[in-house]
Amino acid sequence: MEPVTSQESALDGQGGTLEVSVWRGTSQGGGYQRFEVPALENQTILDVVSWIQQYADATLTYRFACRVGMCGSCAMMVNGQPRWTCRTHVKKVLKAGKVQIGPLRNLPVIKDLAADMDPFFDKWVAAGGAHAPSATRDDPIPPVDPEDVIRVEASAGIECINCSICYAACDTVAGNPDYLGPAALQRAWTLLNDAKHDARDQILDAVSGGGGCHNCHSMGSCTTFCPNDLDPMSAIAGLKRETTRAFFRKGRR
Repeated sequence: MEPVTSQESALDGQGGTLEVSVWRGTSQGGGYQRFEVPALENQTILDVVSWIQQYADATLTYRFACRVGMCGSCAMMVNGQPRWTCRTHVKKVLKAGKVQIGPLRNLPVIKDLAADMDPFFDKWVAAGGAHAPSATRDDPIPPVDPEDVIRVEASAGIECINCSICYAACDTVAGNPDYLGPAALQRAWTLLNDAKHDARDQILDAVSGGGGCHNCHSMGSCTTFCPNDLDPMSAIAGLKRETTRAFFRKGRR
């Protein structure tokens, strides 16, 4: 660690220091490195990571963009739990003056705190996450009642920003790499209830396979940790019901 600068000393004087352990390495290997970081008022975990990169080790790799809880790109594991680091205040997670920061669980690690999101988005597509329009741009736009029961179900999950917090929180994903995961299945449930989506049967086929909704153990970590207060567990329960109904409908033919 480089010598403390006068600027760092001034920051340090405002509130002591934090002992921060940060993951350094990749999926192939690495370990936690300890840093002493100035403790400041209203400090977020992202502030801590940024301070380390700016003042202690410029080689630290991590992601962030908006800093206000809109993009989800700063998601990391903080003391073993997935969180948006831009919205997580240090004082809420600090334990005995210490905090541990790592890359999101259940995803390959590119370097340090940057996880590879490709498996997450591949599963999102595999679950039928791409919208299939039921009309062309030349057709009149049919009205949609926002109070309709089915539309309410569809709207319940549209605030998902694909931050992968739920994916990192899911123990089923940890134990079954083929499992599609909460975000992908919630997206499938959203489209299944969207009157303008034209691939309902394809969604049911996609989410009823080996890595589909019936692998969910309903532990609820996805709903507990969602920063946008969404409820993927209920969406997955809906998919379980609909895929079961579809199975028995086919059996009667």
